[in-house]
Amino acid sequence: MNENSAPLGCLSGVRVLDLTQFEAGPSCTEALAWLGAEVVKVENPSGGEPGRTAFAGPPGTPDSFYFFEFNANKKSVTVNLKSERGLALVKDMAKKADVMIENMAPGTIERLGLGYDAIRALNPGIIYAQVKGFGEGSPYEKNLAFDMIAQAAGGTMSITGEPDGPPIKPGPSLGDTGTGMLMAISVLGALYERRATGQGRRLQVAMQDAMLHYIRFAFQTQAATGQAAPRNGSRSTTAPSGIFPCAPGGANDWIYVFARQKDHWHRLLKLLGREDLIGDPRYETPKARGERMAEVNAMVADWTRRRDKHEAMRIIGAAGVPAGAVLDTMELTNEPSFTDRGILQTVQHPAGPFKMPSWPVRFDGRTPKLAPAPLLGQHNAQVFGEWLGISAADVETLQKEGVV
Repeated sequence: MNENSAPLGCLSGVRVLDLTQFEAGPSCTEALAWLGAEVVKVENPSGGEPGRTAFAGPPGTPDSFYFFEFNANKKSVTVNLKSERGLALVKDMAKKADVMIENMAPGTIERLGLGYDAIRALNPGIIYAQVKGFGEGSPYEKNLAFDMIAQAAGGTMSITGEPDGPPIKPGPSLGDTGTGMLMAISVLGALYERRATGQGRRLQVAMQDAMLHYIRFAFQTQAATGQAAPRNGSRSTTAPSGIFPCAPGGANDWIYVFARQKDHWHRLLKLLGREDLIGDPRYETPKARGERMAEVNAMVADWTRRRDKHEAMRIIGAAGVPAGAVLDTMELTNEPSFTDRGILQTVQHPAGPFKMPSWPVRFDGRTPKLAPAPLLGQHNAQVFGEWLGISAADVETLQKEGVV
């Protein structure tokens, strides 16, 4: 494990009962696990949560790379929620938990008898968190949703793409992981509040609602223009702003340059060898440059296409102008500084070594230590023993009976 990572105990002693699947819920509980909480993932004994098998994985293992990415640092227990004994086990665990979180289809958790009112009656201090596609009170609250549905219905697709083209789903999973991060922050707030009040909270977030949070800039655009925020592609309404081609012209040989501020624009002009334009009223303001967008962008493109993106980023950045090369996932994986700083870490999973992004916040210079995603039911004996005092022999009996 990289020396710039270390076990983190910020949430030491916090127990999280995790009944989530796929990404929106698991990304939330994974964040809590990285911060030191004991996160116990409750899974179906027959195959586990769907994310284990829904995507391709390494040869010889039923678990997917997708599952590895969103369930690091957790523990796994198996419980048959269709059995009375299994439901009783989960309720007993809820009595011991600080946080319980679920993102099942609307109405499912209530039909199981594990809804908020039932759990609160067992543990008034529990933080009970729910992630759904659409919010309670929404006309679509019973609808199912995945990341792309939330991004469509939550506005992110409407502002992504070229002005004369169709809406496009942004590449990052804002609907899933983006929602999970908002819930993780809210759980931390509720835990902090409980230290003073002793009372729990019911937390609810809808993926559609979360998207509105991430497009606040678009709402300010609407407020300023009186019209729905448009699609601008990778461009802005000023210049130079956008992606510019670099050598040798591959799919990702581009660099984004943003020089809206006057000082940034002047620095860029010096770099381009066009000091003669400094102070020229035709180019001095963002509005003026916006009226000559094609001309201004052509000046920058002429310079960038004669350099590769890494050289261009080094030179422009060193000149004090915001710029970023378009880096793909393989380039990021192979960039040694991410590994050296613990941002990318390699875990020794039973299926083999697996390199993945960790929690990016560094605590006193170190990122949280990454542990592999659990095998299905790997922690049955440990968790049932430590949480509920059930002996290893009794756990074996429960397994034979199909309860776990």
